[in-house]
Amino acid sequence: MSWKGWVALILGIWFIVAAFIPGMLGTANLVNDLIVGIVLAIVGFMMIPSGSTWQGWIIGLIGGVWMIIAAFIPAITGSHTYSLWNDLIVGIIVVIFSLFERSKKSA
Repeated sequence: MSWKGWVALILGIWFIVAAFIPGMLGTANLVNDLIVGIVLAIVGFMMIPSGSTWQGWIIGLIGGVWMIIAAFIPAITGSHTYSLWNDLIVGIIVVIFSLFERSKKSA
């Protein structure tokens, strides 16, 4: 079993849960976190079986980079500092773990 798949799954679930946390609510942020969370959860689930050759790291990388960019788009995060930091920190973690998955596949 791939621990990186579990991490991606957990981070995806976190984005889904974070979309509904009071103080982070906003329509654009809710939709953004839900879409990225669902995609990351699916990608993480598909990466869990060891020996999986599926290239889920690409979607994880794109999702992580998007969350970093989205953290600085006022129309998405609004005036919610919590949303900015959540999207930024978790986006960076997703990018790092996607690159770990990439290095494993190319080795």
